[in-house]
Amino acid sequence: MKLRKLNSAEVGFDDALDALTRYEAAQDATIDQSVRTIIERVRREGDAALCALTTQFDGMPVSNVAQLDIGQEELARALREIPAAQAHALRTAAERIQRYHAHQRLQSWQYAEADGTVLGQRISALDRVGLYVPGGKAAYPSSVLMNAIPAKVAGVRELIMVSPTPRGERNALVLAAAALAGVDRVLTIGGAQAVAALAYGTNSIPRVDKIVGPGNAYVAAAKRQVFGVVGIDMIAGPSEILVIADGSVPAEWVAMDLFSQAEHDEIAQSILLCPDAAYIDAVALSMQRLLPSMPRATVIAASLQHRGALIQTRDLAEACAISNRIAPEHLELAIAQPNDWLAQIHHAGAVFVGRYSSESLGDYCAGPNHVLPTAGTARFSSPLGVYDFQKRSSLIQISEAGARTLGPIAVTLAEGEGLQAHARSAEYRQ
Repeated sequence: MKLRKLNSAEVGFDDALDALTRYEAAQDATIDQSVRTIIERVRREGDAALCALTTQFDGMPVSNVAQLDIGQEELARALREIPAAQAHALRTAAERIQRYHAHQRLQSWQYAEADGTVLGQRISALDRVGLYVPGGKAAYPSSVLMNAIPAKVAGVRELIMVSPTPRGERNALVLAAAALAGVDRVLTIGGAQAVAALAYGTNSIPRVDKIVGPGNAYVAAAKRQVFGVVGIDMIAGPSEILVIADGSVPAEWVAMDLFSQAEHDEIAQSILLCPDAAYIDAVALSMQRLLPSMPRATVIAASLQHRGALIQTRDLAEACAISNRIAPEHLELAIAQPNDWLAQIHHAGAVFVGRYSSESLGDYCAGPNHVLPTAGTARFSSPLGVYDFQKRSSLIQISEAGARTLGPIAVTLAEGEGLQAHARSAEYRQ
């Protein structure tokens, strides 16, 4: 495996960094058209389309949507029957995620002005949310917990989970996680047809207010196309990790942290920033030595060769500046005094502070959400949280005295905009 090494002091570094970190979520026209056709079919035919498409794509003969429902008893049974160690891990992770997200709840507020006018903000939860979970042999119980628990903490009244089960394969861990997280309904449908059903509703499936959760290119395209009809969490790019190191953390630890994201897929990104050339070499040697022992060595190697890099910086301050420029999904501060540098970090989905804070702990059980902005969007986006399942409504209660004071202001501005009905409406109340 050939590892890319860059030096921030060399001519052409900026262009090389831009080329390395550039990711354009190119939309495949063929996928987009297929998804558009599926969505329109579900809108027209409803349940019949869902049954036909599930039979076609998942290899399961289905004649009615009732066959696609997984009851609460089956969810509870999955939680009872999984190995004790898995049940304990799920429960512990769920408790930590719930405890962390409880701190995120927004509260309504209001204040009264001297003339009796009352202004404020009302917070309310979304009524119904759809959660997409990849299915079949894939097992992402952590995704269930990270998406469902914040929704429940926010007060979402109904949470509908969709997850394909090709050839009838149901993952017990995913079902157990749904039971723990309080998912209200689970349907064994997937792909663009599941997204369409959630967005527009059918006779058997009510439309939701928002769709969250990861999926393949067809799911991402469907979420993009239904956005506006419903809310969505984000269109996520490949997973990313950036490590800022000073040489104080064992090189093997950092090598494995870089592997932890590279093993997701061939277009994931793993980058090391460090001012110590000798340490960079030590990390590179550790990566070469450890790679053959990795079950997903082929994927890791492809990811690192295509989009990975070990970058020597002038100092830690420059490393922080480059990190802010990249705005990574996951940022590890693998340095001796990480809190001294935390204030210099402005853009990152999640920051893992210190030698013991591996990104993998954040993926599963630390507590903060693992649904994070990618592809540089941490410059303006935030992790998924309770606030994504709450909405804000402005509260405006004008007193009689307030109407006399505000009326002339509104009239002047409305007439300046040429909106006479606005002006007269305000005048009536003066």
